[in-house]
Amino acid sequence: MKYLFEIITSRTVSARRDLSLLTLLFSIAFFQFLGRLPLMEPDEGRYSEIPREMIERGDFVTPMLNYVKYFEKPPLHYWLNIISMKLFGETEFAGRFPGTLCGLLTVLFIYYLGRKLFGRREGFLAALILGSTTGFLIQSRINLTDMTLTCCMTVAIGSFLLASRHDEPHKLRHYYLFYLCSALAVLAKGLIGFVLPGGVLFLYMLFCRRWSLLRTMALPSGLLLFFAVAAPWFVVVSLRNPEFAHFFFIHEHFQRFLSDVHGRYQPVWFFIPILLLTMLPWSFFVPTAVARAWRERRGEYGERVLYLLIWAGFIFLFFSKSHSKLIPYILPVFAPLSLLVGRLFSRCLDGETIPRKSGMVAAVILVMIGCGFVAYPSVSLPLFGAVPFATPLGGMLLGSLFLLEGVMAFVFVRDNRGGALLLTFVAGGVLLSVTAPHVVLPLVSEKNACSRELCRMVKATAGPDTAVVSVGYEQGLPFYAGRRVILAGNMGELEFGAQRGDQSSWFMEEGRLPALWDSERPVVALITPDSLVKLKTAALTPVRVIGEDHRKLLISNR
Repeated sequence: MKYLFEIITSRTVSARRDLSLLTLLFSIAFFQFLGRLPLMEPDEGRYSEIPREMIERGDFVTPMLNYVKYFEKPPLHYWLNIISMKLFGETEFAGRFPGTLCGLLTVLFIYYLGRKLFGRREGFLAALILGSTTGFLIQSRINLTDMTLTCCMTVAIGSFLLASRHDEPHKLRHYYLFYLCSALAVLAKGLIGFVLPGGVLFLYMLFCRRWSLLRTMALPSGLLLFFAVAAPWFVVVSLRNPEFAHFFFIHEHFQRFLSDVHGRYQPVWFFIPILLLTMLPWSFFVPTAVARAWRERRGEYGERVLYLLIWAGFIFLFFSKSHSKLIPYILPVFAPLSLLVGRLFSRCLDGETIPRKSGMVAAVILVMIGCGFVAYPSVSLPLFGAVPFATPLGGMLLGSLFLLEGVMAFVFVRDNRGGALLLTFVAGGVLLSVTAPHVVLPLVSEKNACSRELCRMVKATAGPDTAVVSVGYEQGLPFYAGRRVILAGNMGELEFGAQRGDQSSWFMEEGRLPALWDSERPVVALITPDSLVKLKTAALTPVRVIGEDHRKLLISNR
């Protein structure tokens, strides 16, 4: 323990040693058993199937999902998944690897950024805080475009801050990294890859009156680099698909932000409890860290801490204002907040008093959560939907971790032992991150994962002439079956692609399924129990059950 404390508190450890230690520590938490669970519906099935189809078709320009055009996201995340699948095969591990790697790289970059801005200790603490934030780590282990975006945007916004320093000897290097990563952020998720960094920069130059940066930030060559990286795919995909521009820029950006077209409306305060939960226990120190940073805005590091406040505040308010809200949207906020909280704890290690109210509230909440897990392990939490959160044994394990962490936090806050409190929270976060994939995610998977074994049975048993039907779109079915499927029921996000060309034989209302079932064609269908009752009532051909799990059945008309 003393050795760990010395490593954390030292200001003289080399960057190479720190990066090696952080990589070793968080690689275990981020990558352990990454391919153990089935793909989660709907996101992981979608973001695994699109690159699989790109590989199969040899077309890396036009994204397609279930073999129809799918223009909701740019291709960077798909391209990274293609590389991963080429290296590791078409597996769950390969699909999750790029996003998880981006999560780890974000932690390492925050160390680099914090060390450059404030010192070795502040950078190391910020990396420990970000890496031990369970909400950040769990979302890193899911195949989502948001972590790829977060990595690119974090490096972009952080690089500009480094370049803007008066004493920075490598300004051009960091400016070009800003332009490059901003372009990659656009390729990861569209215009917000440009809008969010641009908004942060504008507000920074406005509040700090640093318009002179416009003359030093290599605008002509930087913009040339930006467009050279970001523009080619948009040009080529638009030339091949004239309908792309209107759908992508109007429907997927302006209508998503300004209207409820995607049905994801949440109140403006939605991200406040989400941030509190996903950044636990560090979230209780965020208000104090923000307040101290605001008071320091005219001090030695004033412009730097103000930049971090603008970074976190602008992105948080931007997505709070949006009509479309999902939990992963605020992932880019975690990095600057981790730097501010890391700076707060660094001062505690120098002798400043621990924020007593924040520490006591954190300790009480941790104890309450621990008691809740022990007593009621099946209580549902909004982050994971209406599913049991843990088995009784798992609840006992998680509850014990939270209880121990809360009790130790109470003691260390009372005795003003900042270093011990910091170690407790880091150790608790890492232990929780190591434990949660085994205790929490399997139960979440029971409700939200695709029916992996049934989908694999389709690949093993269905012939080339067999009609493979998904009654209600199971995103993972085409991936595990390795083929296109007929969708019976609501088209959902495939509606745009289904309207391009004649797709009538691949999309049908559920009421048309009995006619196909009674035809001469062999049919295999992945179906829910309720839909099976309807099919048995309307169809003449008997139903043979090939397999079933807790959610669905695989049936055949032969």
